[in-house]
Amino acid sequence: MLDLTKLAKAMQGISQHLTLEAAASRQRVELAQELFADACTQQAELVEKQHKWRDRILFSIATPVEPLDTAVDIPIPPAVHTVIATDGSQIAPNQHEIAYCYLLNIGRVVLHYGQNRQPLLDSLPEVFYRPEDLYISRQWGIRTEEWMGYCRTAAEATILAELALTGARSREQVSSSVPLLAMVDGSLIYWFLEQLPLEARDRILPPILDAWDQLKEAGIPIMGYLSASRSGEAINFLRLQACPHENPDCVTYCPNLVVEKAPCQMLDPLRDIALWTFTLKPGQRSALWRSSHRILDLYGCHSVYFCYVHVGTEIARIEVPAWVAENTELLDQSLSLMLAQVQKGYGYPVALAEAHNQAVVRGGDRARFFTLLEQQMIKAGLRNVGISYKEARKRGSIA
Repeated sequence: MLDLTKLAKAMQGISQHLTLEAAASRQRVELAQELFADACTQQAELVEKQHKWRDRILFSIATPVEPLDTAVDIPIPPAVHTVIATDGSQIAPNQHEIAYCYLLNIGRVVLHYGQNRQPLLDSLPEVFYRPEDLYISRQWGIRTEEWMGYCRTAAEATILAELALTGARSREQVSSSVPLLAMVDGSLIYWFLEQLPLEARDRILPPILDAWDQLKEAGIPIMGYLSASRSGEAINFLRLQACPHENPDCVTYCPNLVVEKAPCQMLDPLRDIALWTFTLKPGQRSALWRSSHRILDLYGCHSVYFCYVHVGTEIARIEVPAWVAENTELLDQSLSLMLAQVQKGYGYPVALAEAHNQAVVRGGDRARFFTLLEQQMIKAGLRNVGISYKEARKRGSIA
């Protein structure tokens, strides 16, 4: 139980700290706007420097593929369209429960607009209990809980492609002109894969890219929606402008970035969204950027581009594969459907919100899951089925 009286005393002074931090943040924003204005006039030179010195730059910088001050109005969405989304949740393995296993639950949503068709709102649960499922990751030094999250990411992509292809076949039966959009909650850049051993990575990334290949072949765009993004890829481009040296040679001039703060880091901890808070109007997108994360070298034709969109309630980061970004008509259509989803969802895409609601495993669901599991174990003839004494004591208090 949280003692609010003691908590109030512990939080004394936080107001003053936040006031000082807000003033410092305003100064960083003003400096960022100045650097941004200067970078707009020297964009070609900065991009050339980035390309020439990319092997000597020790931080990740996205590359703008349109003028920095781009502000494009997103078109009105077509009345007839379909939006597909998936999201996942899980029950982690617990040695104090009646059995050591875990569950993945993938929420599925298909919303049809202007077609007089019923939506799909459900979830697909899968239980993992075999030793090869529970312990395979330990050979790579990865905890089961972490591995479960990676497998969930791959499952979300695979099921999203299956839904979209089913929708595409239905579209052919109804009308081939019905636009489709496949959405995921979060980034399409799976940076966590960089740290995985090659054998472990090959179990996660190929199924994702296979799913995206199917979407590309069917002409169905996939989009990642990031609310309250913490990314600094775009603002790092301004560090080229702020660099006091003739060339951005970090290896020579700033080799100890982990220990020391480089002179070009004057905007830290400012994030990308600060650049467009005051420049974009509701319903507008920023310039397109090509991400430079190292893991994207393995993506092939699915290298990720992103832009920032003023959706009315916030500045959201939108990510799409290269084959969507390079098709202007497909990109505009996708952004229009995304913006319509945000408006229907009162600030957040309704398809993603519903996919999350379908996937989430609440307390009652967890209890029912273990009740079903207990029934199956008893039916199989197992004895002494029950939770550990520690877990039993944690669920109730004697005092």
